[in-house]
Amino acid sequence: MEDERSADVPDQGSDACARLEELLQPWGAALLSLDRLLLWRRKLLHPAALVASSSAFFLLLYYLDPPVLTGISCAVVVLCLVDYLMPILVSVLFGSNKWSSEQQLRFHEICLNLIRMCRCMKHCWDSLSNFKHRRPKTYFLTVISTLLLMAWIGQQFHNLLLSYFIVTFILLLPGVSMFVSKYTRMVTGIFRRGKKSN
Repeated sequence: MEDERSADVPDQGSDACARLEELLQPWGAALLSLDRLLLWRRKLLHPAALVASSSAFFLLLYYLDPPVLTGISCAVVVLCLVDYLMPILVSVLFGSNKWSSEQQLRFHEICLNLIRMCRCMKHCWDSLSNFKHRRPKTYFLTVISTLLLMAWIGQQFHNLLLSYFIVTFILLLPGVSMFVSKYTRMVTGIFRRGKKSN
């Protein structure tokens, strides 16, 4: 099934994919582990770990209540530490000799998915720009209404609670979409078999 998904993307962007693979190669094993976690390879453990880690992070943030500048500085420090230490930890924990062809194929698919996601975001931005130029009044009303609705929602709930729900939803989204698509395929397969038998 993974071969089919990677085969449906022809050579378009193969240069971009090769460059991205070269750029992310030191992070390869960590990305594979993160991919397994986000796609819920262990059905109960991985979603529970995602919710627990998100909850622990936001509880810590609520408890410490850092000022904005302190929070930004600490986030940048953590990013710098991760960027510096992750390749070292990956080589120590996973080792370079354990890289199989199946892992290389999955890593290639992760890079393709990242490129697809960037292209999808660019396509959405282009569509929004085209909509703005074609129908400026409708664009203006839609954007203002959406922003006012978001402002109202933000006024009803605490910022940290809203952020917690958004981050947890984003963390669980890849696994939920894989889960839904898997069972949708199963149900459509059952209906197809039922139609063929009739």
